Amino acid sequence: MTSGFTILHYDSIGSTNDELRRLAAEGAVDGTVVHADEQTSGRGRMARSWFSPPGNLYMSILLRTGVPVQRTAEVGFVTAVAVAETVRALVPAKVPVALKWPNDVLATEAKISGILVERADEAVIVGVGLNTLEAPAVTGYRTTTIAAQGGIATVDGARDKLLERFGHLRGLWTEQGFAPIREAWLALSYPVGSVIKFTGPEGPITGRFLGLDLDGALLLDTPDGPTRFLAGDVSV
Repeated sequence: MTSGFTILHYDSIGSTNDELRRLAAEGAVDGTVVHADEQTSGRGRMARSWFSPPGNLYMSILLRTGVPVQRTAEVGFVTAVAVAETVRALVPAKVPVALKWPNDVLATEAKISGILVERADEAVIVGVGLNTLEAPAVTGYRTTTIAAQGGIATVDGARDKLLERFGHLRGLWTEQGFAPIREAWLALSYPVGSVIKFTGPEGPITGRFLGLDLDGALLLDTPDGPTRFLAGDVSV
């Protein structure tokens, strides 16, 4: 047991998020973690499939936060900062680690982690996939691993480091709100003023990054003026 968390380990499972949703319905407590060596039906944001072979970290964390539904997205930013700090701790200092809105974690500009936040009635489920040894193909992305970046970590070691950072940042979020998480996320992301391409339900649009709104929405200076975006994908 890692402090504050109860870890349930599975050799193979369909989806750690789905299993944790089932456990939540049965009354699983805050801090319950489902960790699997592989997922056979893993998924990411926007219902994309997530290839989950053995050798990487796949886990989901149950949070009984008590926060309103409209603040659920903030948990994704908490998690992204925690994953980025974990990757930084596991790879050589020269390796650039960055965040891309809303919660992609990059190492040397390649995706190294995926995060999926879902509601389960009053609870929140946070799914994390961290490429430790295997770099699954993801359409539209280059992928990498801790090992490929010169890092050394066991899956369990990466899990424990991530839970330690997540627990710390969750405490900060609970005590001080989203502001310090937003600041930490911005420090790890592209500079304000960077030209980025956003693709949402209405198609692609290019503009200059203006930062995050107070609720985590993407702020982009577009041909139509400053605009908020709540869902979509970004490329720089």
